[in-house]
Amino acid sequence: MNVRTVRSYYRTIDGKRYEDLRDLLAPEFVHERPDRTFEGRETFVAFMRDERPRTETGHELDRVYDDGDEIAVRGRLLDGDERLFGFVDVHTVENGSIARLRTYTD
Repeated sequence: MNVRTVRSYYRTIDGKRYEDLRDLLAPEFVHERPDRTFEGRETFVAFMRDERPRTETGHELDRVYDDGDEIAVRGRLLDGDERLFGFVDVHTVENGSIARLRTYTD
């Protein structure tokens, strides 16, 4: 179930389905990434919908590692055929919602 939630996270972002994205995240969701930290589900969804610099990107997932409440994903962010960067995301899932996400990039 947690792996399904995490896979849905990428599909909703790539599909620009922001209400569905909102439903996957816990209200207190925190996303830590190399360039900034987002605190709160509404802040993150607003950024993804209104402020992110590239909106025509897609996530290509190479591996998903299931450790119960922690799901790690290795993949890359693409803009068309252009590889923007590789990433490892570590999702913490609580009560069926993504509560925390830590992103590492190359």
